[in-house]
Amino acid sequence: MDIEHKSEQRDALRRYRLPNRRPAETVAFERERSRYEMTVGYYPDGRPGEVFLNADRADSLLDVLMSDAAILASLALQYGASMDELRHALKRDSRGAAASPIGAALDLIT
Repeated sequence: MDIEHKSEQRDALRRYRLPNRRPAETVAFERERSRYEMTVGYYPDGRPGEVFLNADRADSLLDVLMSDAAILASLALQYGASMDELRHALKRDSRGAAASPIGAALDLIT
């Protein structure tokens, strides 16, 4: 890949940041005997644009992994991925239910 092609590719990606003041909602849920709290920030048009997810035990490995997964989901949303694309990309069990807490969290977002 030449340098010119990399530059064109980088220019094609554009991050749409949320305004400083935005609507948000917080939801608590349980998954496999662990409690989580998720906050979703929305663009003015109602699309979700950021996700914060924390496990009940602060700074535990699970808490860190969920926080990092939420950051990645937020960046994907801000670069134009849809919530349906994110949900579809995550692992599901044989019944179609989310296999992970981040998948379950994204399923809660309307």
